[in-house]
Amino acid sequence: MKAEYKPYVDELIELAIKEDIGDGDHTSLCCIPAEQQGKMRLLCKQEGIVAGIEIARLVLERLDPTMCFEQLIEDGTRVKVGDVAFYVSGSERSLLQAERILLNIMQRMSGVATQTAIYVDRLEGLHTKVLDTRKTTPGMRVLDKMAVKIGGGENHRIGLFDMILLKDNHIDFAGGVRKAVENAREYLKATGRNIPIECEVRTLEDIDEVFAAGGADRIMFDNFTPEQTKVAVEKVAGRCETESSGGITLDNLRDYAEAGVDFISVGALTHQIKSLDMSLKAC
Repeated sequence: MKAEYKPYVDELIELAIKEDIGDGDHTSLCCIPAEQQGKMRLLCKQEGIVAGIEIARLVLERLDPTMCFEQLIEDGTRVKVGDVAFYVSGSERSLLQAERILLNIMQRMSGVATQTAIYVDRLEGLHTKVLDTRKTTPGMRVLDKMAVKIGGGENHRIGLFDMILLKDNHIDFAGGVRKAVENAREYLKATGRNIPIECEVRTLEDIDEVFAAGGADRIMFDNFTPEQTKVAVEKVAGRCETESSGGITLDNLRDYAEAGVDFISVGALTHQIKSLDMSLKAC
């Protein structure tokens, strides 16, 4: 886990515990003796890419540091039905309190990683990288981003703070592509910040406006066809990174990559996923 992610993950785990356990797991408290010890296993019930084992360990450690964690596979492993990711033993009350929290996290993260791997595999042999977007579940973005990396994809910006991304609305409000890029460059100079600038373009003429304003670190071709994308990449001529976005599906993904772009951003990696089926069972 990246060091900068840790505070977000810790905060998310605290919130998950608060919303699920509240003032106590009264079901376990009423029927499980405090001293009773047990063991459970994380069972994979569907084929896919497993992700979130590292986070599951943190959940368990937060709830009960005395629990024993035996990991059998690594995040990013392609699993089949019946595979066991880990065993955990300790207080049965603690195990039951952790069950749904870690399953919610691991099932979603594994779903994102599995979805990402499908897109990444479609681009085998090409230099183009698949990127995620900010279309994530509020509060869970860091986990979604981690899962994309585990699935073989790459992360776009984390939020509004680590990149300037001039999209259509920013450009329209600013008065055009050239003005938006000029404003961005002046802002970074005035504030002493060193973050990349990416500018969305809607026409081939917009590309000229970007470079007339001093250029950007990356240009995003918004809703271009694969044929238009090829022309746009040739027009940029290696002066900055290129990215395709909008109207891209699994079926046409490779067509865009073969047009020569460096990156393709796909919102479906994180907002059109199916959680991977798994369970935490007593053994």
